[in-house]
Amino acid sequence: MQLADSLGFKFHTINGAPYWDESAYYQFTLSQIEEDIEAPTTEIHQMCLHLVECAIDSEQMMERLRIPDYFWDTIRRSWLRKDPHLYGRMDFSYDGQSPAKLYEYNADTPTSLYESAFFQWLWLEQMIDEQKLPVDSDQFNIIQEMLIEALVLLKKHHLGDEPLYFSCSEGSDEDFGTVEYFRDCAVQAGLTTRFIYTEDIGIDRQGQFTDLNDMTIPSLFKLYPWEFMLSEEFGVYLPASNTLFIEPPWKAILSNKGILPLLWQEFKGHPNLLPSYFEDDSPGDDLGRCFVKKPLLSREGANITIMKSGKVLDFADGPYQDSGYILQKYHPLPVFGRSHVLVGSWVIADRAAGIGIREDCSPITRDSSRFIPHIISG
Repeated sequence: MQLADSLGFKFHTINGAPYWDESAYYQFTLSQIEEDIEAPTTEIHQMCLHLVECAIDSEQMMERLRIPDYFWDTIRRSWLRKDPHLYGRMDFSYDGQSPAKLYEYNADTPTSLYESAFFQWLWLEQMIDEQKLPVDSDQFNIIQEMLIEALVLLKKHHLGDEPLYFSCSEGSDEDFGTVEYFRDCAVQAGLTTRFIYTEDIGIDRQGQFTDLNDMTIPSLFKLYPWEFMLSEEFGVYLPASNTLFIEPPWKAILSNKGILPLLWQEFKGHPNLLPSYFEDDSPGDDLGRCFVKKPLLSREGANITIMKSGKVLDFADGPYQDSGYILQKYHPLPVFGRSHVLVGSWVIADRAAGIGIREDCSPITRDSSRFIPHIISG
């Protein structure tokens, strides 16, 4: 792990156990990638954008998603002026044979970007150089190229010569590593960048966000969820802020598991969706007796419960207990060896760009679940 340390991958080990795990890799065919993962990712992303279009004019949908009403107009304006977005990650259950099933869309602050975009590609190159993989081995991984391309367009159409600030909370090697990777891509795209911890962002007398030098922050990439921002003391200043946020305010709609029942309502029967309902609705018979209870607002598997006939099969503890819940039909992750395997499919701007794979001994994927590289062969 000396190479990982030297490249800033400080979170390759979590609580003494490997997070980055190259003791194995997953192999896909090109058709599996193109037809079973890339195409559904692109289609579902467009379906999600359709939901945003509907939600900005629907008080009922905004209320269902538990978004504070003082922020509704901000979201609507953000969408109508086409505020740019950069990335998101869809999580799928995929066994290599049946249609991939969407678990959720991490559309605001998804992590595992660095290891997906950069470190697993480096692993592939090294494996080929050491003749441990055939020279024609490939990956579904154009994340970094597309990210830099999107950042070039961000500079051209929105930022000009103004700096893009990057921010995360103190105390997380993973968050800091993700932000620094994003910042490095921005530098390669020709942007001027600056870093500030979220805790150090201030407010001036005009209600604008400022850095430690009391300079106004014109644009901010924030690895800090919208729902956290809206619950903070400074949340009331967000509607009047002139800062361009990445991800934009309209992503507050998509970074919410409430989109799962909304997607099912709008596109019922879609082969890549699972029957899903708000907990306080009357669920359809298609939910079945085995389902997953998920908070509208939660991260990394926290507070997820797997239920069968009223009994708890598995549960992940966490702090997200007051946002309301959705129910999603249980579709177990495939098990290879003794590991439950989740496929994270990345969206850069509006295009499917690559995947990262997580393994866990539990059917619930957590922040400590191992990251396993993949290849395309055949």
